[in-house]
Amino acid sequence: MKETISSVENYIAGFPTEVQERLLAIRKAILECAPNAVESIAYGMPAYKLNKKPLVYFAGYPNHIGFYATPTGHEKFKEKLASFKQGKGSVQFPLTETLPIDLIIEIVQFRVKENLRASK
Repeated sequence: MKETISSVENYIAGFPTEVQERLLAIRKAILECAPNAVESIAYGMPAYKLNKKPLVYFAGYPNHIGFYATPTGHEKFKEKLASFKQGKGSVQFPLTETLPIDLIIEIVQFRVKENLRASK
């Protein structure tokens, strides 16, 4: 039976150190861009909401970090994300490559503005 993850800290702690560092960098970037975001676990991964609307999610995997900026974050940055493997509403950042933290920050900032506009 799969253990229920109760917090983002517990989620991140379940990964090898080098993956934890990447997950922590993403978490830090999200919280700096969206200090009022509500952090939780949803769909078994760290999730962030702003103004009661989904902002972004991320997840660790054996060979990559998954990043989810739905519904519009991936479309807006499709050119910058083109070199990464993608699925519907997701992008994979391989563990063998440098984490594109500046791009992640850009995407989160875009999603923050989008969520704030939607709440007006």
